[in-house]
Amino acid sequence: MPKAPSQLLLRPWPLPVLLALRYLRSTRKDAYVSFLSTVAAAGIAVGVAALVLVLAALSGLHERLLGQILATTPQIEITLPASADPQEALLAVEGVDGISQAQRVLKGQGWVVYEGVPEAIQLVGFEGSLPPSFPGEGTRGAGLYVPRSLADRWLAEVGSKVQVVSPRPSLSPLGPRPRVRTVLLEGVFESSPVETFQRAALPLDMAEALLGREGRVIQASSSDAEEAVAVVPALQEVLPEGARVQTWKDLNRSLYFVLRLEKTLLFVAVGLIVVVAALALVVGLALVISSKRSEIGMLGAMGVSAPRLRSIFLWLGLSLSTLGLAAGCAIGALAAWLFDRFELLVVPGQVMFVDYIPFRVHAGDIWMVCGATAILVALCSLYAGHRAATLKPVEALRR
Repeated sequence: MPKAPSQLLLRPWPLPVLLALRYLRSTRKDAYVSFLSTVAAAGIAVGVAALVLVLAALSGLHERLLGQILATTPQIEITLPASADPQEALLAVEGVDGISQAQRVLKGQGWVVYEGVPEAIQLVGFEGSLPPSFPGEGTRGAGLYVPRSLADRWLAEVGSKVQVVSPRPSLSPLGPRPRVRTVLLEGVFESSPVETFQRAALPLDMAEALLGREGRVIQASSSDAEEAVAVVPALQEVLPEGARVQTWKDLNRSLYFVLRLEKTLLFVAVGLIVVVAALALVVGLALVISSKRSEIGMLGAMGVSAPRLRSIFLWLGLSLSTLGLAAGCAIGALAAWLFDRFELLVVPGQVMFVDYIPFRVHAGDIWMVCGATAILVALCSLYAGHRAATLKPVEALRR
């Protein structure tokens, strides 16, 4: 005998799924229960949208901040031991596959003076062309380079005479005297707004004469920042024993920790909205159990096991949360795109390093939000299902 079309449609679905879908439909008798379930799903949507929006704002700010920091941070920095030959080490580094540029540098503190106005600054001696960590346009040859902001404050032009003063004095018949060199301003570079100190670049031989020591630091770069991290093992094989190799991740380790901590704390704080919505979902499921008490008792009397009764409300909770998740992710991603596309959240550039709040939605953040929400809703639904499974059929049918 051929089966009816309705039987064919219902056949693939398990009983718990069919009952969960049935309980989703509202009737006049339990319209208030359905309304509370809809409110719980809407609360999940609001919480998920808030999480997606906050994580997108943090991702955008973090990317912009790291981009500016990486522009002024060497990809690889190698500190040589006192017994190593800097030139031999430099040649060994240049011969490693993946290294596109390498040069010796020397760092120290000092002053630059223009027309009697001193400025405390970090002196960076370089060999060859200007290092990539000094972004700018125009000539990159040997000479003195200062930040554009400092040159504008001095009203100094390229070709002006600037004095470089070292904190290491030299002895003379009249006693200790500061080491001073007068050099021409070769060019300017763009300093990052997140830098906490000013830098000036000058030729390595002049820096060694001023600071009184040899340059034993090698800065190297690759075609890609991640590739620079990958070539570290090959560098350690060719470098002398005692050499310390640090990548841009190592040089900014504390910053990475702070950014991860900030993202985690905000995720937990904003995620409390989802927790409240999940608790409201428990209340809605409890009201469903109360209104369907006789039906649950009848199912138990007909032989439906406790695990299957529990799975009914698990599917019901997951169905409601899926609607809220989908709506929340869509609303959050759309809001993030609108805020970023039209630059709606404007901030004062003098206070922060950006003119507006950028938003970046990452798939990993979406999966993290969905996974945490699904686990929370599943636990709440299992609790409600456990309450339904513990009902005794005889007592449920009496009420």
